[in-house]
Parts: sequence; structure tokens; C-alpha cells
Amino acid sequence: MVDAKVKKQGKTGGHRNPVLVPGVHRFGRSTEYHKKGLWAKRNIKNPKKVQEKKPLTVSKPVGGDKNGKTRLVIQLKSKRYYPTAKANLRRKKQRTGIVHRTKLRGSLVPGAIVILVAGRHAGKRAVFLKQLSSGLLLITGPFKLNGVPLRRVNQRYVIATSTRLDISKVTLPAQINDDYFRRDKKAARKARKDQQGDIYAAPKQQYVVSDVRKKDQPEVDKAILGVVKAQPEKKLLLKYLGSPFSLGSGQFPHRMKF
Repeated sequence: MVDAKVKKQGKTGGHRNPVLVPGVHRFGRSTEYHKKGLWAKRNIKNPKKVQEKKPLTVSKPVGGDKNGKTRLVIQLKSKRYYPTAKANLRRKKQRTGIVHRTKLRGSLVPGAIVILVAGRHAGKRAVFLKQLSSGLLLITGPFKLNGVPLRRVNQRYVIATSTRLDISKVTLPAQINDDYFRRDKKAARKARKDQQGDIYAAPKQQYVVSDVRKKDQPEVDKAILGVVKAQPEKKLLLKYLGSPFSLGSGQFPHRMKF
């Protein structure tokens, strides 16, 4: 009777995956899957087509009596192959044509006085006029007060204050856009190319303000100063715009209200 029971357990497969405790077997489903060879039986009905491997080399005839008449040529070039300079030209990426305009912070509204925190005018105050198509901010000092001209600046490098001016009636020149501030890179590149190899070349030419910007700057400053002088506290506001921003001992920007 004992032998019959053992034989019966063997037939049912109990010895292959014994029960450790009720409901828990020694081997899991993944182990049983590999032990039974189910991975081999899975694709018996639809076996994969075995592709014939192409030879790595091909024998090609070579002219000349002293060249061996044939030569083995590699069909697939290895990863160590580098293309020539002509074939390694940079390819232009296709653009989708979608231009996402930079979203302004809620505190940046036209007429808000901002504090510049980077650049050659760091620490100075300026008036935010409008956002250009590139997402940059158009600001002015005015130039007559603190020396900040019409220029573009990223909103990352400004602190927006709660002091604001009503510039809704101020009309800016229509030609002031992103192209208005771009410099002629071709002319600068040509000048550098002409100076190559000349050790006695003239020093690098400094940027010269165009006549158009010299004409537009006083017009914009006059309009902004007119708005400032119309305020009841014009003396304090003029002094505020002309004075630089600085921190004293014990002053922390994250605890200040601008």
C-alpha cells in the first residue's frame, strides 16, 4: 500500500514540484515553464524562417599579372570605418514650424519697473515696455536717468517690482523688434578673415551705435519721463529709477517684498 501511494504520487508529478506548505510549491511558474520545455514547444506550429547569412567577403577579380588575380573584399564595413569629410557634413534638422512663445511671469506687465541682476547693467532699474516675438523683454532705463538704453533681456535676469507705470498711451516706434537689435555677423566674420595671418592687424573694432537707435532712444525716454513726471510722487520715483539696487548686511532677497 505504501509503495502504491508513492508510485501514485510519482505519476502525478509530486516529486517534480513538491508542496512545501499547503498552497506553496517548491518551484514557481517560471521555473516550471523552463523545466517542462514549453519554451521549445511554443513555436512548433509557426517556426521562424531562418535567414541565410550573407558571406562577409566576396572574391573579386583584380587586374595585373602580379596581383594574385583575385582579392577578398569585405561586404559589410566594421564600426571602425569613418566616412570621408565630404560625406560627414552636418545635416539640417527638419523643423516642425511651430514657434512656442515664451510665457511671461504674472508680475511682468508693461510698465513694471524691474531690477537687472546680470549683465553690464546689473543692479540698475529699468522700465519694462513689451515682450518681443523672441520672448525677450524690451526695457529702457530711461537712458537719461541711469544709462540703461533700449535693449533686450531675458526674464530670468530681472526682478519684477510692485512699482508700475501706466504706459498704455505710450506709442513705441514700429521698427523696434528683434531684427532691430541684431548685428551684422557676416561683416564681422569677413573682418576676422581679412585679419588672419596679419600680426600687425588693427585692434578689434568696437560696436558703434547706429543713427536709428540714436534717434529712437530720446523719443522713447521722453515718453517714459512724461509718464513719470505725471505721477504725484515724481521726485521719489525719479530718484528710485536713478539709484542702483544693493543689499546691506542682514538683508535677504527671499524675505524682501519688491
